[in-house]
Amino acid sequence: MARYTGPVYKKSRRLNFSTLETGKELSRRPYAPGQHGNDRRKKLSEYGIQLQEKQKVRTLYGLNEKQFRKTFEKASKMHGVTGENLLKLLESRLDNIVYRMGLANTRKGARQVVNHGHITVNGVKVDIPSFTCKPNDVIAVKENSLDHPAIRAALEANPTLKPFVTFDKNKMQGTYVRYPERNELNTEVNESLIVEFYNR
Repeated sequence: MARYTGPVYKKSRRLNFSTLETGKELSRRPYAPGQHGNDRRKKLSEYGIQLQEKQKVRTLYGLNEKQFRKTFEKASKMHGVTGENLLKLLESRLDNIVYRMGLANTRKGARQVVNHGHITVNGVKVDIPSFTCKPNDVIAVKENSLDHPAIRAALEANPTLKPFVTFDKNKMQGTYVRYPERNELNTEVNESLIVEFYNR
């Protein structure tokens, strides 16, 4: 299945969930898209609720179905709670860390920054957005990309950093300090429904 490249706001309204984590998509029109979007939403079945939750998280992190399934299988083999492990793995992706450090305004933007070879991990250029970072990895902007307009514009917006990452604007580098705690991530996500969906 190809990656979704359509309107983000429309996708968020369909899922009734802010995939940009800003809430802007639902502020003006908090109903589903389309001619009958403002009508009362149909009551979902148990399967429908689980599927929608999976689609919410998949869209939030910008993965296609195959990638998401593989990430879930990897999470299920780790020690601990599968749902929380899944979120930790998704948060450990390089494109997500770049987004969390404020080097891009959106995860899509962060994916592009990584794809175009502007980022290094521990001094080595990495252009694979799905690269899994480990705690204490140092993520930096490549020397000849320090004045990249998109990166500079994102940093000028003064993003709020999550406690599990640090970033030094002077050095243009940051550290993935540790795996995130569950309470530091999106509270609208119910990861147990995703586990139920794949284990049904």
